[in-house]
Amino acid sequence: MTAYAIANLRPAGGRPPHEDVFVYMERIQSTLDPFGGRFLVHNAPLDVREGEWPHALVIIEFPTMDKARAWYDSPDYQALIPLRADHIPGDLVLVDGVGPAYDPARTAAMLRAASSV
Repeated sequence: MTAYAIANLRPAGGRPPHEDVFVYMERIQSTLDPFGGRFLVHNAPLDVREGEWPHALVIIEFPTMDKARAWYDSPDYQALIPLRADHIPGDLVLVDGVGPAYDPARTAAMLRAASSV
């Protein structure tokens, strides 16, 4: 099942990124390639319809959760993390996607049943 790395990054507003961030961006794709990772969203403008989202959004797709974990834990990516994290704080999660047969009504029924116990 497809998995995703989702990052909520908080760059310093109004200031240009540190040189390390540019190096990170130049090198990250080479860390993704061995694991089938590809950018789906990378700091695109957001059209916020509910709540607030003052940060930058990044979504990277992987063929499986195992590949996503292997990428994040890889020595090549671990070496890059400080280039970004030392200058742009943020949150990053790995999450499985849903399959083509996903039914939100079925999920609602399971949650409803679990909450009435």
